[in-house]
Amino acid sequence: MSAEDVEAAEDNKPTRWWTLLAVSAAQLLVVLDGTIVNIALPSAQSALGMSDASRQWAITAYALAFGGLLLIGGRVSGALGHRRAFVVGLAGFAAASALGGAAANPETLFGARALQGVFAALLAPAGLSLLTLTFTEPRARGRAFGVFAAVGAAGSAVGLVAGGLLTEYASWRWCLYVNVPVALLAVLGATFVPRDRPAGGGRLDVPGALLSASGFAAVVYAFNEAEPRGWDSPRVLALLATGAVLLAAFVAVELRTPQPLLPLRILVHRARAGAFLAITLLFVAMFGFYLFMSYYTQSALGYSPVEAGLTLIVNALAALVGATFVAGKLHGRVAPVALVVPGLLAAAAGMLILTRLTPDSGNVFWLYLVPSLTLTGLGLGCVLPPTASLATAGMRGHDIGAASAAYNASQQLGAALGTALLNTVASSAAAAYAASHTGATPAAASVHGYTSALVVGFAILLAAACLAWALLAVRGRWPGREPSTSEHSEETAPLP
Repeated sequence: MSAEDVEAAEDNKPTRWWTLLAVSAAQLLVVLDGTIVNIALPSAQSALGMSDASRQWAITAYALAFGGLLLIGGRVSGALGHRRAFVVGLAGFAAASALGGAAANPETLFGARALQGVFAALLAPAGLSLLTLTFTEPRARGRAFGVFAAVGAAGSAVGLVAGGLLTEYASWRWCLYVNVPVALLAVLGATFVPRDRPAGGGRLDVPGALLSASGFAAVVYAFNEAEPRGWDSPRVLALLATGAVLLAAFVAVELRTPQPLLPLRILVHRARAGAFLAITLLFVAMFGFYLFMSYYTQSALGYSPVEAGLTLIVNALAALVGATFVAGKLHGRVAPVALVVPGLLAAAAGMLILTRLTPDSGNVFWLYLVPSLTLTGLGLGCVLPPTASLATAGMRGHDIGAASAAYNASQQLGAALGTALLNTVASSAAAAYAASHTGATPAAASVHGYTSALVVGFAILLAAACLAWALLAVRGRWPGREPSTSEHSEETAPLP
């Protein structure tokens, strides 16, 4: 039987596609929850009597728990078995969502959001690990990672639309309740997923777990606080310094412990480091982009929240095309660099278009928004599948969960940094413009701020493309093809 016949027979196994369906539904939950609550927050604040100072915890509690516990979640996933961890994560996420939807006071809502983050930190690496273990042939792997990436790329836009519709026509509580049926359907799909063997053995690296959780939480919290307080705030600087010290201590511990939470060989491998770097910088730029699309369409163009969310559907559809019909089809046929670098450049071109906006620009939707949203979506769709595949290629045992967790942590750090950094750039640029242009309207200052931030996003994506080229364009073999003996040894060899 030829290799093509073997792969076709593997493709026809229904359990493989149940795995993809369940993992994609879980990915939608994790990504969607990052934006859907943002839309519902004003209504929740009014209903529960939150203060302006405390309302941010409905967002921050989720981000801190998710980002801080991802590496621990990856290790626990390997120890329990990825399927079992996946089901536990889904069930816990559903229960936390129901608790948040029924919240009678702010404290209950904040606690429920933190619990969602805890279970998402288990769910996300377990799902990516299951996908990695289930789809090993190049053609099937390309399709699976393409669908997985498309769901992730579209999740933010879907969250904005769903949040607007549910808040306007039902209740803000349904922005949390909606997770319950989706999670339960994913649990049902997971019952068809073949059992995997737990990595077994070994103790949890407790010092590494404590240092990683507190270090990541401090950095993410600093990024969240930088948006309202500014980067020169003593609190922000103290949090950043604390996070840097804790993460440096984490690295020192990981180098010495015999069973590290995050084996550093995962990060020092050249191609995998390129994947982590590319996805982090892409998320820095893209989450700032989404933020300004929401601001610009609502404040400058007068769109309603639902209309602003629907506008982003263009981006979601383009990401779907890029992930499934470009990256998914070409996976294993071309080197990852041939997808990652053009994808980053396409996203950069999309941002460059919007830097030409002025307060007097006409026909904005067709001349600016549609081309920009299409290019950024295609770029996102082309980058996500190969970087997710590279992040987990060649991994064994606990390393699969650790690599999956590190990939998700890269996304979370990039998103948190991008939102805070580009918002600060926009605010500073708008204030400087208003001060130097006597008689400038608030709209003109705001648009100048948005375009200034997008110039920074454009530069970040260009830098990401250059770094990805340097790190990924190395050899003629890549994940998705059978590695040579020397390449396989490089993937799995311990640090010297």
